[in-house]
Formats: sequence, C-alpha cells, structure tokens
Amino acid sequence: MNHYRLQQSFLVLSAALIFSSFASADDFPQWRGMNRDGVLNEDNLLEELPKGELPKKWSVPIGSGYSGPTVAKGKVYVTDRGIGESDKQVERILCFDAETGKQVWEHNYKVNYNDDEYNIGYKAGPRAAVTIHDGKAISVGAMGDLKCLDATTGEILWEHQLAREYKVKMPIWGITAAPLIYNNLVIQIAAGSAGACVVAFDLQTGKEKWRAIDELAGYSAPIMIRQGQQDVAVCWTGESVTGLNPETGQTLWRLPMESRNMPIGVATPVTSGKYLFVSSFYDGSMLIEMNLEKPEVKQAWRRIGRNERNTDALHCMISTPLIKGEYIYGVDSYGELRCLDLTTGDRVWENTTAVPRARWATIHTMQDGDREIMLNDQGELIFANLNPKGFEEYSRTKLLATTLRQLPRRNGVTWAHPAIANGVIFARSDNELIAAPLTKK
Repeated sequence: MNHYRLQQSFLVLSAALIFSSFASADDFPQWRGMNRDGVLNEDNLLEELPKGELPKKWSVPIGSGYSGPTVAKGKVYVTDRGIGESDKQVERILCFDAETGKQVWEHNYKVNYNDDEYNIGYKAGPRAAVTIHDGKAISVGAMGDLKCLDATTGEILWEHQLAREYKVKMPIWGITAAPLIYNNLVIQIAAGSAGACVVAFDLQTGKEKWRAIDELAGYSAPIMIRQGQQDVAVCWTGESVTGLNPETGQTLWRLPMESRNMPIGVATPVTSGKYLFVSSFYDGSMLIEMNLEKPEVKQAWRRIGRNERNTDALHCMISTPLIKGEYIYGVDSYGELRCLDLTTGDRVWENTTAVPRARWATIHTMQDGDREIMLNDQGELIFANLNPKGFEEYSRTKLLATTLRQLPRRNGVTWAHPAIANGVIFARSDNELIAAPLTKK
C-alpha cells in the first residue's frame, strides 16, 4: 500500500472512530427521543438493574406536572406548575445542568386553569415535553401558552397565546401535544376554531405560516413520516388521522376516527414499514396501511370493544404502543400488557404483572436494541423483552416514588415519560427531577 492510500485509510478509519464515538449515545431533545419513536441509541447500558432502588446521580425539587424531561447539549428541560399551593396560577419552564442538576434558568408565567371559558381538568400542571432544536426551546402549556426561548439563556424569542388568538375549542384536559419541528417550522396541535386545529409557525420569528384541519383536537403528538418523495406530518385529532404536507398544511390523506363517547386519543401514532397504528381508550385501535410510493393510505383493520372495560385488541390510554416485527405490544385500558397479531389485531397474549391493574394504568416503553426499557406508573424501572411468547422480565428496580397530585387516588402515580440520554435516565414526579446513571461501571 503506497503512502497516499495508507494516509487515506487512516483518515477514513479516524473518521469512523470519531463518528462512532458520537453515535454511541444520543440526546433526547424532544418527546419520545431523537426521532420521536421511543428508540434509543445507547451503548454500554446496564444489563441488569440493581435490586431495591436505582442510585441517583442527583435530585432537585420541582413542582407538579405531566410533562417528561428532554435533554440536549448538556441541559435538561422540564415544565411544572410551580412549587407552592395547589391553586397557584403559574406554569414554569425550567432548565438544569445535566451533569450536576444545578438550575440554569427559569421562565414562569401566569395561567388560569379555572378560566370560565377554558377551564380544564387534572390541574397538576403542564402536559407537553419541551422541544429543543437549533438552540431554541419550544414549550406549550396546558392553556395554550406557546413559547420559543433561547435554550441557553431562557430569553423569550417569540410567543403566542393559542386560546385567545385561535379561539380554541379546548380539550377537557388542555393542550398536550409537544411541538414538532420540521425544517424551519413549528407544527403545533393548537385546537383552534375555523380550520386551525393544527397551526405552523416560523421557527425564527413565530409568524404563522399555515393552519389546517377543522376538527376537534385530540391529545396525541404529531409525527413525521415519509411516503415516496413526500414528507408527511401525521396528526391524530379527535375526529381523524390525517396526513398533512408539512410545508403548506395541505391535507394529503384522511381516515375518520370519530369518538362514540369523548375523544381520548393520547398515545402517539407508531409506524413500522408500511403500517401506522393508533389506539384510543374508548375507541379501540386502527391499523393503517401506507402506500410507501406516494401519500395514500387505507384502513387495514379497526377493532373496538363494547366499552373501555370490555375491550377488543387494544384500548390504550397514556401508554404509547410499539410495533416489533409482526406484532403490536401495548397497554390496555386497565393496565393489561398485550401482544397483538399485527395483520389481524387478534390477541396473542396478555400479562398483568408489568403494572398493577387499575383504570389508566400506564407503562412508558423505549426500545434498546432487542430489549425494552419500561417505566410503569408506580415508578418501577423494568428491563424486559417483549416477544410473541410473552413478557420476559429481566430485572426491576425502584426509580421514583409516586405522588398524588397527578392522580389523587390509588397510591398516586408517575405518569410523565422519562428520558434516557448519554447513559443517564432522567425522570420526574410532582416533587423532584432526578438523574440516575444507567451505564456499566
């Protein structure tokens, strides 16, 4: 090998090593991770959890809220209701140092959850995870306070009050969907009237760029997919699953999914190959077959039980399901962990050990290679494998104590989605935000 080829080989090898060192772990900069799909890219995570409790790296006090933490460039972001009396009318956006837990900045603003026109239920705090992109932190509160801040300093760059500006038809549990960034746009489920269920804003200026869909809003966060040469923003409202052109807001396709009781579509749509899947507490599940050559879809199957107690296939509440191979895994209305045949929706198995049975029992699941990392609503962290033969639990430990602010019954819950970034799990309750190492020593 001559000197030139040797030098080129060295450069290629060096680049590969550098790339692999960066690619071994990801930030968690938005709802459900880097690609909004609950898939982790983490090396050297523990193979087994310690008995008893996972040791914490740090813990800091925060107030109540349903929003999970997000992590980017060495900082952790979360929202809460503030620390103080239960009727304190304030929401906060908080930024902490990911290494130490030291608070970097705080932005707070007044809200009124008991507004005569926009009164919402479950008042423990804001719902949506903060989205971090291009040095900006984009947050939306339960009453529709959409804010774009400098992610480093907390300075407000632009803001909108969605309820007032768009005459919001407020969902009973408020605005919940985390902002989605596409190119230079912020796509937000706004719940507005007059064709403004979904609104896109210029990321730099906050100026409205388009509005779309004249329907009641749901609670589910939008995702981005690709069909042929077209990017498609998938928005699950209270009345349909709709694919939009993210540049213009034009409807590319729509499948109706109206509620027979009240819209409770909370879980995020999930995809695998040509399939897209949604599941609702009252209204069961729908599997959508996507044309991968162009923006067209058709319903593959729809399964609905008699009610939320007598369910068919899967009636998800807060837990987002996952498609793995030829099977769907998800948590039913009372905490039943189920496996479904992807092509038919038929139940393969059911397990009741992953989370105690209760109405709205919840498990947040992330995929780490072939295994699953799960946080149930009792604050238990679980390493497991979901496969067509059953729920194979490897190990389980305590991560968080439950609190009563989010749900004032049972023993309380931990309903916020955790984040795993750079070998550390970040999770929150109504009392604290914690960081705990998940890497091998």
